[in-house]
Amino acid sequence: MSHEANKRGLAETSVGYQDLSRFRLPEGFRGRSAFTVQLWWLVQATLFHASPQVFYGWRNFLLRLFGAEIGRSVKIRPSASFTYPWKISIGDHSWIGDQVVLYSLANIDIGTNAVVSQNAYICAGAHDPSTPSFDIFGSPVFIGAECWIATGVFVAPGVSIGRGTVVGARSAVFADLPGGMICYGTPARPVRKRVATDKLP
Repeated sequence: MSHEANKRGLAETSVGYQDLSRFRLPEGFRGRSAFTVQLWWLVQATLFHASPQVFYGWRNFLLRLFGAEIGRSVKIRPSASFTYPWKISIGDHSWIGDQVVLYSLANIDIGTNAVVSQNAYICAGAHDPSTPSFDIFGSPVFIGAECWIATGVFVAPGVSIGRGTVVGARSAVFADLPGGMICYGTPARPVRKRVATDKLP
């Protein structure tokens, strides 16, 4: 059977899992007007991403200008990406590393003194594969204070990670994790307790 005939045969036997021509973005889903969304993406691609690494205050200012809640002394690398900044909250003294993606289709809340390391992907939305129209939805993500999300970690929609938990490199988090634990794997699971090395004031 030729390649073209094979393709026609596949089309004829298709059961129609998804039809993207039927996809519609729910009204108000972005949380801001289409103009504001496009303006942010333009600002992010230029003034944000092109800023020198040491311009942490400048990037925090830009995020706040577009509605993000950014605490004191937050350090965000210029290569980090924020889909909708008005759906993001980051607590005091937290760090966001190189190439981190905050896919904020819903709220992403990151506590104080937290670290999200390079290439981590925090995903607050997805599509429903059971609907032919491939419906999109948002589901909030919470990362507690004093957490460390290590390099290359994926955090799925709707996940909550408790205070002080470490998620090891290249892990994938698909369910809530308790506080004060070392976790890793795909799916990430608690492995042992995190031991505090000093008393904080």
